[in-house]
Amino acid sequence: MGVSAPLAYKYVKRGWLTKLDHAVFGFPSDELQRHKCVSFLAKRMSGLHVGGKTALAWRGVLHNVPAREQMILWGRLPGRLPVWFTSRFPSRYISKRLFDSRMSDSFGLSALPELPDGPHVSEPERALLEMLSEVGLRQSTEEGRQIMEGARALRSEIIGTLLRHCLRVKVIRLCVQWAEELKLPWATEARRSMAKTRADNRSRWTTRMKDGTTLVLKP
Repeated sequence: MGVSAPLAYKYVKRGWLTKLDHAVFGFPSDELQRHKCVSFLAKRMSGLHVGGKTALAWRGVLHNVPAREQMILWGRLPGRLPVWFTSRFPSRYISKRLFDSRMSDSFGLSALPELPDGPHVSEPERALLEMLSEVGLRQSTEEGRQIMEGARALRSEIIGTLLRHCLRVKVIRLCVQWAEELKLPWATEARRSMAKTRADNRSRWTTRMKDGTTLVLKP
């Protein structure tokens, strides 16, 4: 904005600016807003968006989320959220690659209708797969299945596209298996899409998760 580093330093000394981080400042009287801060970080961190369980809550798929639960942010590259942000908005950052390069990085991402100028938020179908990738890690198996049970209104064509480009066998199989067990309306499309991925083979996939549960995913 045309303010040099020495001038910014003078503004801080005079109390006209507050230094948040290197080259990041705010006005002393301002109250930082969560969605605007996420949008600001997205300009600095490639592909940053609100994802997983948080996105499901923001999209209205998930209800009764504790007010102080950590916000889940996803991005393309390894990195860390700045302390000035996490101290105000408890958050955690995930950078694992969930989809192949043939799918656009922006597929399944959009701003919330009520915040058209806000940050990108995973649409329900993408948010569900992001949540499933965390099952057994930071997401309990029991709650993950309960969340999935409420995801009945997903768009079959979108979930199908995401599954065909998904790189994680666990996520694909878990999505298809639970969708069939819960008799979700889009389960048939999910099974059809899995048939076009490397997750579709005859072997049973078994692993002991970090939360202590044993996950058995049938072919």
